Amino acid sequence: MFPEHFSTARLTLRPIAPDDADQIFENYAQDPEVTRFVIWEPHRSRSETDAFIAHCMATPPEVARTYVLVDRATQRVLGALDLRQASRHRLEFGYVLARSAWGQGLMSEALTEIVGWALAQPTVFRIGAVCDVENIASARVMEKAGLSREGVLRRWLVHPNLGPEPRDCYGYARVR
Repeated sequence: MFPEHFSTARLTLRPIAPDDADQIFENYAQDPEVTRFVIWEPHRSRSETDAFIAHCMATPPEVARTYVLVDRATQRVLGALDLRQASRHRLEFGYVLARSAWGQGLMSEALTEIVGWALAQPTVFRIGAVCDVENIASARVMEKAGLSREGVLRRWLVHPNLGPEPRDCYGYARVR
């Protein structure tokens, strides 16, 4: 179901591959500020990044696909976006972006492309995600990509880098 790649003005999104491990580890996976609001802890070693990539690649592509965001000018891996089929009619996503790429509109650009593609699929009626209520930057990315905040999900997700208890999240979606 998921395409092999997406292209935007500044980015190529392509499936994650073993050769991406060095850049993923160096550019964002070990950065505690980047991983603050994600559901995994910063990678302590390159082997953790290798295991993450192997896990992504082992997931059947009709169920989910993890794309790396590659800068078209420099070919540098700047982040990742995971796209999942949550049910027959609904997609979910998650993303992470290197701190050096923050504030440039790159994730909004990528997500806008993904959302447009998703809602053009005849069986997809909804695409959405959640973000911690304190993750204002992620909320803004989703709003810029045309998603609407639907409400607050109380005690929804554990963000291990913020503590052991579930935290409140905003739910965002776009429907057709």
